[in-house]
Amino acid sequence: MHPHAGRSYSSRIWTVAAVFFLLLAASLGLANAEATVQPAKTQPSAKRQILAFGGVGLEKAGTAPTLMKYFLELAGKKTPRVCFMPSGTGDAKGEITRWNDVMKTYDCQPKVQKVYIASPSTKSFEAELLQADAIYIGGGNAVNMLAIWKVQGIDKIIRQAYDRGIVLGGEGAGSICWFEQGLTDSRPGKLSIMDCLGFLKGSNCPDYDTDKSRRPLYQDWIKKGEIKDGIAADAGVALHFVDEKLVKVVGVKANAKAYRISRTGDKAMEEALPLELLAK
Repeated sequence: MHPHAGRSYSSRIWTVAAVFFLLLAASLGLANAEATVQPAKTQPSAKRQILAFGGVGLEKAGTAPTLMKYFLELAGKKTPRVCFMPSGTGDAKGEITRWNDVMKTYDCQPKVQKVYIASPSTKSFEAELLQADAIYIGGGNAVNMLAIWKVQGIDKIIRQAYDRGIVLGGEGAGSICWFEQGLTDSRPGKLSIMDCLGFLKGSNCPDYDTDKSRRPLYQDWIKKGEIKDGIAADAGVALHFVDEKLVKVVGVKANAKAYRISRTGDKAMEEALPLELLAK
């Protein structure tokens, strides 16, 4: 045997072992590097909530309207910052006064965002709306309201607010605006159909029991396919949506209801929805 054969064989063994350990170290390093660059788990998106009132949400000043109390509680804060938009009434002073009088009965921070503004007096609409915990839309002329919102870009800001989990709600124009379509009295003459923001699927008809012309007209439109299937609500009732699903119908009057109206064949079917009566 050659005198250097043993050393040569031993060297080869050590060389193979060294290569093996280098490959193992490189493999472990790559695994650690991959673990390092793995994206963090996606955080759950904010819960999107809308409370659409079937009638007036701002009841008598000096009392604590039950449905408004429920609305504020959805924000999940002890002293929520809640912004009122009286766009449908042209930022009417009387509506703003009514809002401030009612909100005095709650532990909250009431704000008002006008749309009829002068540039020096308003830095941006985002500054107020995206800092709110809840946004309440008043009644009035829904056609004019949405037209102004779109020109000013407010519709996009409110969509941002919705996606961030800021609670949305409202009465009249502030109820139908969230749906794809709504029944409105905003145009001259008869009640009509209008396209809305589309945050929620289908159509909406508030004041289902207070305006006697609404029930037959809404059902006739649905029967003929002129308006999308939807939900009608009596005064004293509110529709609570979470992530675009109706999760609860709440009310303050036992005889007030909400109804799902759908087209079946050549008929409009009216289905009363379960109601949770809130304690006053």
